[in-house]
Amino acid sequence: MTQPIIKLKNISYKLENTLILNNISGAIDTGTMTSFIGPSGSGKSTLFRLLNGLKTANSGHIYIQNKSIDTFDPIELRQLVGIVLQEAIMIKGTVYDNLSIPTQLKDETLSEEKAKELLTLVNLDPSILMQDARTLSGGQKQKVSIARTLVNQPTILLLDEITSSLDPVSQKAIESLVKDLHSRLGLTILWITHSIEQAKEVSESIWIMKDGQVIEKSTSHELEQTTNQDVLSFIKGENQ
Repeated sequence: MTQPIIKLKNISYKLENTLILNNISGAIDTGTMTSFIGPSGSGKSTLFRLLNGLKTANSGHIYIQNKSIDTFDPIELRQLVGIVLQEAIMIKGTVYDNLSIPTQLKDETLSEEKAKELLTLVNLDPSILMQDARTLSGGQKQKVSIARTLVNQPTILLLDEITSSLDPVSQKAIESLVKDLHSRLGLTILWITHSIEQAKEVSESIWIMKDGQVIEKSTSHELEQTTNQDVLSFIKGENQ
């Protein structure tokens, strides 16, 4: 039986006097792909930043591999839990320079051979390694961003709306790539998306958030049968 790799127990997070996350509990099984959907401001990105150690919950407990997140060294945690953001920011320099950032932070060196392997892994031609990263297309930049996150060989991969600014063809290419990485590397993947159709396409389970709470957890099939009025309202609004 698959064991949870992430467990959330009564997680709440406040920013000043505003409650961003409100008493969230649940578990993510090892090796699964889970989508998080919901209106803007529902707390999805904040939850991901708690999982990556970029923010700290005001109350509750997060466990990763049965270990309290508070006991992880920050660098160790960010190697275990990689995050790819909506905007694939490229620093000034080559693709290699951008791929090297995680190793530089550890005073290590990324070999060109390894860098080329990573490009191949994300369906990019290794010949772009010494190309100016800022000249790449949006889809190429996002693939480089994914490859950069994979440098640390994370077990958990958080994807925060990584296709929202891409054209439809590039979106499909990224979806296909992520599904392939999930299968080949055995990653546990959590994906924030505003698109219910994308969530159904890529994931085994779907968490729906509203106002800092998880209002439904379901499979794609179960979602089609839901009677939850908040969920139905979100689906209706998303399809208009």
